[in-house]
Amino acid sequence: MATGKINVSVENIFPLIKKFLYSDHEIFLRELVSNGTDATLKLKHLISIGEAKVEYGNPIIEVKVDKEGKKIHIIDQGLGMTADEVEKYINQVAFSGAEEFLDKYKDSAKDSGIIGHFGLGFYSAFMVAEKVEIITKSYKDEPAAHWTCDGSPEFTLEPADKTSRGTEIILHIAEDSLEFLDDSKISGLLNKYNKFMPIPIKFGTRTETLPKPEDAPEDYVNETVETDNIINNPNPAWTKQPSELSDEDYKNFYRELYPMQFEDPLFNIHLNVDYPFNLTGILYFPKLGSDMQIQKDKIQLYQNQVYVTDNVEGIVPEFLTMLKGVIDSPDIPLNVSRSGLQADGAVKKISNYITRKVADKLKALFNENRADFEAKWNDIKIVLEYGMLSEDKFYEKAGAFVLYPTVDDKYYTLEELKENLKEKQTDKDGKLVVLYAGNKDAQHSYIEAAKDKGYEVLLLDSPIISHLIQKIENDNTDLTFVRVDSDHIDNLIKKEENAISKLSDDEKAALKTSLEAYIPKAYSVQLEAMDSQAAPFIITQPEFMRRMKEMSQTGGGMFGMGNMPEMYNLVVNTNSDLASSILNTEDKTHQEHLVKQALDLAKLSQNLLKGEALTAFVKRSFEMIK
Repeated sequence: MATGKINVSVENIFPLIKKFLYSDHEIFLRELVSNGTDATLKLKHLISIGEAKVEYGNPIIEVKVDKEGKKIHIIDQGLGMTADEVEKYINQVAFSGAEEFLDKYKDSAKDSGIIGHFGLGFYSAFMVAEKVEIITKSYKDEPAAHWTCDGSPEFTLEPADKTSRGTEIILHIAEDSLEFLDDSKISGLLNKYNKFMPIPIKFGTRTETLPKPEDAPEDYVNETVETDNIINNPNPAWTKQPSELSDEDYKNFYRELYPMQFEDPLFNIHLNVDYPFNLTGILYFPKLGSDMQIQKDKIQLYQNQVYVTDNVEGIVPEFLTMLKGVIDSPDIPLNVSRSGLQADGAVKKISNYITRKVADKLKALFNENRADFEAKWNDIKIVLEYGMLSEDKFYEKAGAFVLYPTVDDKYYTLEELKENLKEKQTDKDGKLVVLYAGNKDAQHSYIEAAKDKGYEVLLLDSPIISHLIQKIENDNTDLTFVRVDSDHIDNLIKKEENAISKLSDDEKAALKTSLEAYIPKAYSVQLEAMDSQAAPFIITQPEFMRRMKEMSQTGGGMFGMGNMPEMYNLVVNTNSDLASSILNTEDKTHQEHLVKQALDLAKLSQNLLKGEALTAFVKRSFEMIK
């Protein structure tokens, strides 16, 4: 039996890198600038612990585009490399210098911000370059080195005459990647991926006008000066402590993240944890209203200030993906190209932490200024209600701050609601009946009828409310939610006395037979003795069926439950003059006309009269008023 080691052919590596390792060629710039940042931060760390006896100075990373020469230069002033280090770190594919450095200095370097992990970032250069040069000089007192490779396994390594510390990478751009020689393209990539890198990044220069001296003559012409164009913010808000930031600082950072967003956020949540994982960030609550079709993917994920992705699924709980902001963590496991998340237990811990932190912050905001929280409720409720449905840990904490507003703009927590209703809205079994409207205008007549009887009516109008009240009922067996236009509320709420019907039992039976002869099968006839001034015909839906139908239509399949049949109740007031007229009319044609006209009026009040039926109703009504 033969044994041995499998060798990976270098000839096969470059095509793999170019075609498969990185799905998006544009990230070559992110990787190379990140390498320069690593080199600079490593030097800073070595100086801080006394291992490097050099001046740190004010290092920057410079990116230059040479259109005529078809080259891109990435220049850093970091620790550089000796020829031996080039041989070790560049020629041995996938040997990560950052990983070795962290291992060697793991106790003192854990917060140094070094991001390298796979040792492959440098090779992303070959996605866009037909030839790559490295000219580098170490901070150590050793000669500079010049490495060249054309994408084949062959390379050259020779001395160089570079005298300043640091590394310059020169990309000779391939013919199929010439778009990367455009200044606006490079500027856009730097702004996307490196906007908050911890080392200043120079790209070109900008012209600044000097202020006019106080004693300048009238014909004085302001002087101008060329300065480095630093395109990034090395110290973004999330890297600072909350105590260092004012409300205006948070708003300014929001505008920096989203320059095309003209409306300020409602409030923010600053995340900052260092155990059992490291995570910082700022989440903003924009105005959301009740729209479930909000554009997501607005939270940006960074790793040590390097942009990774705006797809934070898995890290940020799904209900919070409707927010905006930044999450930064070196502990989030990424795949080899840093462009996607790997399944990992740490990710779930991070998600749970964010859920808990958001819930705690919302509770604090509620307690500190309830009036302000109530004023913002309609703009944030969809996120919180979705969170209650999708995250058990959030649901457990939500009782302390989730609100239930009334049609008259009063706000209750669930416990406050129970306390308020217990004396006046209970059913025959002693269960609280929570009446609510889903549309204040469409259900206006039902709301007014309920209020006239002294009932409290909530306004719950989010698209997922049917799912949420189902969950609340399951966890609170002492209450039930009933929409105000559902099964007639006087049947559900315990009353001291009932209205007396003008009709005898035989007359009611005859009336019901007449009605059922003319109304569609989807309607169930119910006869009730109500005040004579109440509407003669009222259409309601069975609460259970209506709720199931709403749930089947919500969430684009997220809560899909199949098609539910249409079912309605036609509640007829036996004390109305119309009921008596229908009962006593011997002309069957006229009787049918009365029933259909009254039914159409009831449908119209519920927005159920449409199409051909609506046209026929309007025509019939005009005939009547001739």
